[in-house]
Amino acid sequence: MDAPSRPALPNVVPPGATCLLVDDEPRIRQVLARLMKADGFECREAASGTEALQVLDEAPADLVISDLRMPQMDGVELLRHLRERHPDTAVMLITAVADVDVAVGCLSTGAMDYLTKPFHLDEVRARVAQAMQKRRLIMENREYQLRLEQRVSVQAHRMEELFLAGIQSLAEALEVKDRYTRGHSVRVSQYSVAIVRALGLDDNVARQVELGGHVHDIGKIGVRESILNKPGPLTDEEYDHIMLHPMVGWRILSPLLQDAPMALNIVRSHHERFDGRGVPDGLAGTAIPLEARIAAVADAFDAMTSGRPYRAERRYSVEAAFTELRRCRGTQFDPLVVDAFLTAVEEGMLAIPDFDLGEPPMGSA
Repeated sequence: MDAPSRPALPNVVPPGATCLLVDDEPRIRQVLARLMKADGFECREAASGTEALQVLDEAPADLVISDLRMPQMDGVELLRHLRERHPDTAVMLITAVADVDVAVGCLSTGAMDYLTKPFHLDEVRARVAQAMQKRRLIMENREYQLRLEQRVSVQAHRMEELFLAGIQSLAEALEVKDRYTRGHSVRVSQYSVAIVRALGLDDNVARQVELGGHVHDIGKIGVRESILNKPGPLTDEEYDHIMLHPMVGWRILSPLLQDAPMALNIVRSHHERFDGRGVPDGLAGTAIPLEARIAAVADAFDAMTSGRPYRAERRYSVEAAFTELRRCRGTQFDPLVVDAFLTAVEEGMLAIPDFDLGEPPMGSA
């Protein structure tokens, strides 16, 4: 088994490619080392599977050629470790015993080839070429898949941005229709996210709650402007009409927010009450989705502090609104959500805007 005088295989061995030769027979390692170096590999050697893992942990190799039967750790066990710890390494196994079942088992475990002794060096060269080509294709395919996934992710993000821009346009159209809702959805969104943070919920909840806050009143597009902007108290019929907006908004957005179910829950259920006397479904307690209970507190606080045309009394001061939230803990609002909102304010997690509506708030000096 003399080293060949043939030139290195073209387009197979990349510059700086490394090979680890694992065999308990030094002469076999020497013959293989001469062969692999002639084809452009930088070679290292190990006398056992255990030693091979130590060498690879210090510096990974592109190719491992290993004997199957060795002391301490045989080639099959080495192969299993390599698949776990060095999955990018191509592995070829060599053995003096031709056993079809063992060969099939090694190939199914991840070996790229399986040779039997005595072997011809030209055969080894050809098999190495095939293994390196296969490794190259696998890694190129993986890189292509990664680039493709990145492109898909960028496109998906862009589509989501465009979609959210469309939703925001709907919300802005509502604000043009109802001057009293101008900025309301933004503030409800901000207050709701602050409550999410105070409750220690994750970023996915915060993202959906933020969206839900922006669009929670979108159903008011279907409410008559004469009622939205009516000065003074509403009649029972007018109040019932305006309170249809959660279901109207839910019907509008259901086909659009299938990937944001929490935001949809906010649109539908932000006027449910903790005591079960709310609309549209009369849900009570924890049967109301948590995200809707969060938005209910944020919505009520902003409604109290920014004023509404149909409310007979003036808008509340911030402190008076806090007092009202505490009074309605356990009846209109979830106590835990109220406490979280107050904690968020106390700890500076959100800033309450200074409204200027040309009238002093209730509860102010």
